[in-house]
Amino acid sequence: MTRTGLLALAAAGLVACGPSAEGELQQWMVSERNSIRPSVTPIEPPARFDPQAYVGETEQPPFDPEKLTSVLRGSLPPTLSNSALIEAELNRRKEPLEAYPLDTMVMVGSLMRQGQLVALVKVNDLLYQVRRGNYLGQNFGRVNSISETEVVLREIVQDGAGDWIERPAALQLQEEGTR
Repeated sequence: MTRTGLLALAAAGLVACGPSAEGELQQWMVSERNSIRPSVTPIEPPARFDPQAYVGETEQPPFDPEKLTSVLRGSLPPTLSNSALIEAELNRRKEPLEAYPLDTMVMVGSLMRQGQLVALVKVNDLLYQVRRGNYLGQNFGRVNSISETEVVLREIVQDGAGDWIERPAALQLQEEGTR
């Protein structure tokens, strides 16, 4: 189509939208606007909050740092679970990898040393060799087993009641793209 044909088509379209078509459009919009009534359900008022007085002031709070300190120092009467699990851990020399949280460590590989599988663990761009029996992390984590794909260890942590319990943990081998 030529330019002249396009201009003629555009002019015909503008003529069709003359004053009478515009008036009909305005009337239709006014009638539609008047016929629509939105129905909005009112929001319920919020529930009343009644504050309660704290009555546990005489008890020791469960997350009190003094409670943890006193357990570590042994000033609380030791229970079987407290003394059996934590006493040996507190009396031994700390290993270098216990200075870092477990989630900052990455297992990058393994190798055989003197017939024993050794894991290669990376922390802060330094590579460490980890053997069965070594300690990792800040929760007294001791390595129980090493495979080609993971290091399995047990950690000793406090539960909500303040007792020391064992929990399993693991470091998985990280692929090149996930480091």
